[in-house]
Amino acid sequence: MRNVTDDLRVFSGRANPALTEEICQYLEIRPGRVHAETFPDGELFVKLHEDVRGRDVFVVQPTCRPVNDNLLELLVFIDCLRRASAKRITAVLPYFGYARQDRKDEGRVPITAKLVSNLITESGADRVLTMDLHAAQIQGFFDIPVDHLEGSPAFTRHFSALEPKNTVLVSPDVGNVKRARTYAERMGCELAIIDKRRISGSAAVVNHIIGNVEGKDVLMIDDMIATAGTLCEAAKVVKERGAKTVRGAATHPVFAGPAFERLAGAPFTEIVVANTIPMCSDARKQLPNLTVLSVADILGEAIARIHTHQSVSSLFVKA
Repeated sequence: MRNVTDDLRVFSGRANPALTEEICQYLEIRPGRVHAETFPDGELFVKLHEDVRGRDVFVVQPTCRPVNDNLLELLVFIDCLRRASAKRITAVLPYFGYARQDRKDEGRVPITAKLVSNLITESGADRVLTMDLHAAQIQGFFDIPVDHLEGSPAFTRHFSALEPKNTVLVSPDVGNVKRARTYAERMGCELAIIDKRRISGSAAVVNHIIGNVEGKDVLMIDDMIATAGTLCEAAKVVKERGAKTVRGAATHPVFAGPAFERLAGAPFTEIVVANTIPMCSDARKQLPNLTVLSVADILGEAIARIHTHQSVSSLFVKA
């Protein structure tokens, strides 16, 4: 869809080749040819099957599960491109693993998000392109430029059929209020907040809801669904308070541990996620109300703009 020059190359790691294929379709180019394999002893090997000397190269590799394997593959891939004399290397991480380990919230723990940022930089990346970081300040962990994209255009398009006057954006906890407010303003909806108090490491109690959800179409949007505990508890609460329908959405479908079981048992009309992380083969069987949106056009447009030295932030001025 974009006119890009011949010196652009987009490669895919093994984490999410389907997304890379969609990105390349948007850019009207073919994915770069590469061979990656894991030797019997567990070591990783990457070999390029085309020339990248002097070219602007993007490697797409979300660091999703298996997180450490995908992270190491990204690092080896970047080193391979650097030693092949690529002019500029951009690490495209639709999902940035370890993003929740962004600070010391108790003694004697690491800040792993900073460590991962250092590894990506030291491996030879010149730039990073990512989407909906769990903590926006992670951009500052890198000593190279970071373009932080939003998945909001895909979600606002999908939910545009909802009647704004009868839709309420609900933040499932206080920490997500800023994101919920942003979506509420863009969609012209009301905002409500669930006041939750954590009573232990694995349990929380909901005191009350700030705002009205009775008879409303409730929409809850977060950056990721991990174990789905908070989201499912919030869905049950708003339903008990008279919500007409409940929709849950998140950019990154991490779906760890009991997530599928919890989501299947929660009163969701629809669960909407993006394709930053590939779905397991039986995801739709376990969650028949699951909808997967593509963010390939957002990533593809950002790649085109970076390659042609145009503004990336202007993508989201009216999103």
